[in-house]
Amino acid sequence: MAEREREAASEREHVRVAVVGSGFGGLGAAVRLRREGVTDFVVLERADSVGGAWRDNSYPGCACDVPSHLYSFSFAPNPDWPRTFSGQEHIRAYLEHVADVFGLRPHLRFGSEVKLMTWDGERLCWDIETASGRLSADVVVSATGPLSDPRIPDVPGIESFPGKVFHSARWDHDYDLRGKRVAMVGTGASAIQIVPEIQPAAGRLTLFQRTPPWVLPRVDRAVSGAERRLHRQVPLTAKARRGLLWGIRELQVQAFTKYPQGLGLVEKLAKANMARAVKDPALRAKLTPDYRIGCKRILLSNTYYPALTRSNVDVVASGLARIEGSTAVAADGTRAEIDAIVFGTGFHVTDFPVAERVVGADGRTLAEAWKGGMEALRGATAAGFPNWMSIIGPNTGLGNSSMILMIESQLNYLADYLRQLDVLGGGGRAALDARPGAVAGWNRRVQQRMERTVWSTGGCTSWYLDASGRNTTVWPGTTAEFRSATRRVNLAEYEVLRPSGAAEPARTTEETTEKITDGTKVEAGA
Repeated sequence: MAEREREAASEREHVRVAVVGSGFGGLGAAVRLRREGVTDFVVLERADSVGGAWRDNSYPGCACDVPSHLYSFSFAPNPDWPRTFSGQEHIRAYLEHVADVFGLRPHLRFGSEVKLMTWDGERLCWDIETASGRLSADVVVSATGPLSDPRIPDVPGIESFPGKVFHSARWDHDYDLRGKRVAMVGTGASAIQIVPEIQPAAGRLTLFQRTPPWVLPRVDRAVSGAERRLHRQVPLTAKARRGLLWGIRELQVQAFTKYPQGLGLVEKLAKANMARAVKDPALRAKLTPDYRIGCKRILLSNTYYPALTRSNVDVVASGLARIEGSTAVAADGTRAEIDAIVFGTGFHVTDFPVAERVVGADGRTLAEAWKGGMEALRGATAAGFPNWMSIIGPNTGLGNSSMILMIESQLNYLADYLRQLDVLGGGGRAALDARPGAVAGWNRRVQQRMERTVWSTGGCTSWYLDASGRNTTVWPGTTAEFRSATRRVNLAEYEVLRPSGAAEPARTTEETTEKITDGTKVEAGA
């Protein structure tokens, strides 16, 4: 039986690298592979087009809260962004453009949702089952992203609700909200964009707010034709613009990670912004957070507060508890008759659904390995899962800047990882498996740095935290620090696996130490 399985496996398509997902992370990985001379790869995508979260989230008002010139690849600048904060349709078009310009179309496999990835320790490769067939790969790059699978709360009685129900990331454009009684559940980044868009059309809009967000003005404007011409003709000006946006946010991160007490001034600005739009003291009290600004993601909008003051809007300062027929009942007992429910309740961020489908060297799934909380070496690799790397993995998120910066840092790490494999393989095959001690040491120091950040001390419960209350989402430092930490693969943090199945230390010299970004030391051989 084992012999037949090996023969069947040998007949499958085999590639050097399989990339899962075609959002910013997946397309960025594909571009980097081509630039490194790796052309034997595929990009597995469950949908029928590229774009990731920017394809799936097409709700009214969907836009980015990071300036466009920073929320784009450094190697693919776009001089023609129409606004300083661009909308979903322009970001999706940008990703389609990247796929075309960098010749990625031949590598894309649409309709190929990954069902299972299993490590074969004898052949040193991953066997991958997809919706469109089977293949194997030396290396898997998981770029599914934390915002790929919507989280819909289990609301008692919702199965018998006679009206329409959908999540913001699965917007039903065929359903007409005009004149309808709509329940908007959640007050996160999506909800504050949706509310001003649907409020004028809705007959009645009831916002179920479990926790109010801090909202600052959105300094958005059209990018003039003169600016765009300048960026096209003198690319250095676009680079300088990006650099300035980056530098400002690098300075700001110190307040989030080291000096949360200094955020009081920003809170005053946010309260002044609210006071200008909301004159009713009772409503203002409902909308005023009781936690430090920055503990949850700071939201940007000029239209959210004004929309909440309209006569057809009710703000319920309580979460949705249950559904009774066509009645939505809040935890505080407030009742509202509704025709439709829109969930703006976020995503599976701290429990990647793809982890259930990844089976490592010891037969455990990645979800089982991460049962006590997600952790990965430098946000990329997990012990017991050789040659498997995540883009936007644990503790690589940002609270105030562009995720593209973090993605590009992880692509540097990926590139060096593949170079090391080539050298170690010597024309044959080799695999790298993160050492448990190295993973534990890295994450211990990440969590130590997390203790003084606003995300830990700000007095809130956010989607950054997992079920045990540990922040497995955000990077507690600057993007420059992370770029430095992921510039090269430290082989002392890995074991080298050979085709025989035997493992050997990457280094046999004395235990080494490596400087981590905040000046402390991490035991590479711990």
